[in-house]
This record gives sequence, structure tokens and C-alpha cells, in this order.
Amino acid sequence: MKKLIGKLALKLLGWKIILHGDKDVLNRCVLVVAPHTHNMEYILGNFAYWALDKPLKIIIKNSHTKAWYGSVVKGLGGIGIDRSQKNDLVNFISKEFEKEDFSLVITPEGTRSWVPKWRKGFYHIAMKTKVPIVLAAGDFKRNLLYLGKTITYEEFSMMTYEEILKKISDYYLQYDITPKIPENWNPDIQ
Repeated sequence: MKKLIGKLALKLLGWKIILHGDKDVLNRCVLVVAPHTHNMEYILGNFAYWALDKPLKIIIKNSHTKAWYGSVVKGLGGIGIDRSQKNDLVNFISKEFEKEDFSLVITPEGTRSWVPKWRKGFYHIAMKTKVPIVLAAGDFKRNLLYLGKTITYEEFSMMTYEEILKKISDYYLQYDITPKIPENWNPDIQ
């Protein structure tokens, strides 16, 4: 049912998925989503994953998973985290990957506002879990969802963090992606 809803929603909204690589990598990866300037990116991404029939999870405040609507949030892939306490998020997520396969959405900007540099959580999670880093982006000028560019664990484990950022930056610049709110995107992610 989700597959049908995802395909129909994207069609009605006028969006198309551009898949780079094997879609099976989407079964188990850290999904780096950028630019992240608006919540619409999450909605479109969910529709894309539903259309492709792939498992998707996102880290969210546990107040959302414990609220009266918490079962809906969990059903949509929400993993509740208590952000008021210092958490060992990398190990927590590693244990989640031991339980099942999924794509974990990470927005390294950490906010929908302009930031000078990315947070490193996506890198630490991918290193610990030994899953690929997969890139995704929404181009609001062309109504295209780019998905699937993969940096394998074998590849990025031999690179410095700066080399990984350069590779990711080159990917996003290659497609001249226009975010929902362009002034909130810093394409110089290094």
C-alpha cells in the first residue's frame, strides 16, 4: 500500500526520482540528505522510499514517539532519542542496525538554517556500522529527487573525513541542486 501511495503522491506533486546506482543499497545505509532547508524534503523523501519499497528510519525527539501519536511516528520510521541527555548515539544506532536493515536518514547540517560546516555524526555512524553512505537531494527547481549515489564502506574507510566531504560536495555541485530555501544552503560543506 505504501508503494502505491508513494508513487501516486510523487506523480501528483510532479516529482521524479533519479536513481544513481543499485536501489538495493537503500536496504541498509546511512542516507545523507542535503541540502536540508525545509521539512518538505523529508516528506518527499518518504514518498520516494515508499515508491521504491525500501525501509527508512529517522532519528527524532522521543517526545514524538511517546506522544499520543507516537505509534504513527514509529510507523513512519521514527527512532526516539532523549535529546535532553548525553547519548551514545553511534552505539545506539549500531544496535538498531543489528536488529534490522534500513536506511537511516541523516541531515549533516543538523538544522534547516544556514550552517558553516556539517556535523560528523553520519560519518561516525557509517564507520561503526560498516554500512555505505548514500547521498540524496531534492532539487526544487526541477522537481527531481536524486537518490542512490553510494560511497561504500570499503571506499570511505580508506579516505580521510575531508576527502569524503570533498567527494560529497562534488556530487551536490555536479547537479546544481536548488533547495527549497536556497539562502539556507551552504554548498561549501568542508
